[in-house]
Amino acid sequence: MNYAIDGPAHKLFAQPFPRRIRAEFGGRTVLDSRAAMLVHETALLPVLYVPFSDVDESVLVATDLSTHCPFKGDASYHSVVVGDRTAENAVWSYPEPTAAAPWLRGYAAFYWDRMDAWYDEDEEVFAHLADPYTRIDVRPTSRHVVVRYKDVVLAESHSPAVLSETGLPNRWYLPREAVQVPLSASGTRSRCPYKGEARYWTATLPDGTQVADAAWEYETPLPESARVAGLLSFWGDDVEVVVDP
Repeated sequence: MNYAIDGPAHKLFAQPFPRRIRAEFGGRTVLDSRAAMLVHETALLPVLYVPFSDVDESVLVATDLSTHCPFKGDASYHSVVVGDRTAENAVWSYPEPTAAAPWLRGYAAFYWDRMDAWYDEDEEVFAHLADPYTRIDVRPTSRHVVVRYKDVVLAESHSPAVLSETGLPNRWYLPREAVQVPLSASGTRSRCPYKGEARYWTATLPDGTQVADAAWEYETPLPESARVAGLLSFWGDDVEVVVDP
């Protein structure tokens, strides 16, 4: 770069979230906001903050927990209680935020995984909200890709797809016919807010060795990743993906 970005080494940046967001717990909507904001913080995923007025305060129970952040201030916590279910210390807020972050006053944040479900408008979202500064690009290519586990070729293709995701290395997705060893479905699943739900596959080598979760697949990916539907990508310990230069 031929310029410098001024500011502290640890940066905070808040921006309005442009859509309605809801959270459910115990069969009840505990958060419903059209005025949320995303707070971006150095080295962390963006965190959603909502006005306390958009939270069902009847389900909040204050706790004694307090933590200190040198950049945001002293945090207070609430549990979410619905019927016989409790999400301990699931909500935090900064009643008196630092002078550098006064816009946090009156807002609360929820631990994502302590709620039962989240909705961006009427679409259920998983893992975390999509970062507006992250994008997915999928391109078909004729580059030669070889996947090896130690000295065994697991797959090889001259017609893969490359998936580029902001801030991450390229991932190479190969057609199923490129796989050269038997695959069996494992019970592993993962969810990505940009790609959808992935299922994993275990590879069986010629000597009978099994490489657990050596490949994953998005059978019905989200629209921005639709081009990788049914393709397989490989990663893991001792799995090497070699792409021609």
